[in-house]
Amino acid sequence: MTRVDFYVTTSRQPESRLSVAVRLAEKAYHRGHRVLINADTESNAKTIDDLLWSQKAVSFVPHALMSSTTPEDVTITWGQEPDNHDDVLINLALTAPPWFSRFQRVAEVVSQDPSALAALRDAWRFYRDRGYPLKKHDL
Repeated sequence: MTRVDFYVTTSRQPESRLSVAVRLAEKAYHRGHRVLINADTESNAKTIDDLLWSQKAVSFVPHALMSSTTPEDVTITWGQEPDNHDDVLINLALTAPPWFSRFQRVAEVVSQDPSALAALRDAWRFYRDRGYPLKKHDL
């Protein structure tokens, strides 16, 4: 069964979710996982792509946007259903994608931005009511 982890930041800035997603992707990749980052918009997907390119050389994470034809261990999408990923999903959309349950783990990133916070509380209830194991991590 898919395990769902909520990573809660103290920041009220919506872009803090993107920074946390990049850190989570880097950590998961370096531990040997394949990662799909599901951004809420194409613009945020491109921002995440830029953030991953700007990481230190020693922590570089090979990645690609979903429209790329080269499969990578870290792929960034903005709602498209993945073909070949089922390990770690970092979900930045404010609702769970219909295909989330094919993943071993789902990471939801929570900031203190009021609109995102309300949506992610709903996401917690969504997963909980369906019996998914949940864990909260305060950052």
